[in-house]
Amino acid sequence: MHLKLADARALAVAALKSLKFDDQMAAITADHLVDAGSRGVIFGSLPRILAIAEKLRDEGDRRRPIKTIRETPLSALVDGGDHVGYVVAHHATQLAVEKAKQSGIAIVGANNTYYTGLFSYYMEMATRENLVAMAIGNGPAVVAPEGAIEPRLGTNPISFGFPTTEDPVIWDIGTSAIMHGEVLLHRRLGERLPQGVAIDKTGAPTVDPTTALQGAIKAWGGHRGSGLSIVVQMLGVMCDGPVITPGMREMAYLVLVVDPKLLMPLGSFPERAGALAGAIRGARPTDPNKPVRMPFDRSAQKRRQAKRDDKLEVPDEVHKKLVEMAEN
Repeated sequence: MHLKLADARALAVAALKSLKFDDQMAAITADHLVDAGSRGVIFGSLPRILAIAEKLRDEGDRRRPIKTIRETPLSALVDGGDHVGYVVAHHATQLAVEKAKQSGIAIVGANNTYYTGLFSYYMEMATRENLVAMAIGNGPAVVAPEGAIEPRLGTNPISFGFPTTEDPVIWDIGTSAIMHGEVLLHRRLGERLPQGVAIDKTGAPTVDPTTALQGAIKAWGGHRGSGLSIVVQMLGVMCDGPVITPGMREMAYLVLVVDPKLLMPLGSFPERAGALAGAIRGARPTDPNKPVRMPFDRSAQKRRQAKRDDKLEVPDEVHKKLVEMAEN
């Protein structure tokens, strides 16, 4: 089914408040989830609230205040207090942006969090201020390194954001063949997985999401994606959390924000980045009906279309459960 954007946000806020989110945390999380849905990332949209509810039900509510553990003018380490990553990463990114605007560069890490969402969302927080950013996150061991059967890695997203004079250029990927949230949504909806993205406990290919969750997700891009995932997990260790996170908790988020004016005092980076983006988009395509795109072009276009249409896709089963949560 489809909801108006404001109705979808209101439903998300109400459902999150039923999980004892305060007004600010519910608003931050709902904005992120609606933005994800408007860009066509359905598994990272309102269905994620059900996963949050299941996490709190299964592991208990251990939330405590978010606090900064250590800090310098260029850095900070944040204890997320077992709050959802939508809130913790938003706080960490905002802190990094403020520090980079003051000092030119900043690195902020956060630990004790989970479900951080679309990293492109945080990259936009930086690019809106004409800053360049990079972020990584780790997670529970659900991905098998290339050549292995047993999971040792998270889905380990990595993202880069660059401001231009138009839409930002943002590259945001998971280093797994399919994201964990997608597997959960396929299981929730009773759908099969795509071929070649998961294995069972014996290492045999599987398209059954339950079997995949008992086995492992495959790394994206073979040994290249597996290597990149290992790098991301190594960077996550700098956030002073576990090397391999114990389930859906104690996850890390690390963001680096840089003001290009450190190296380009005249401040022409957005114009020059825009020139590169324009040159790439203007390249002759292999298919005349499919223009060459820059990373994030499709997301930005989908979001503009969703705002024009004023509708957000929500699976029927998910909508029903969220309404029940909101009414209780």
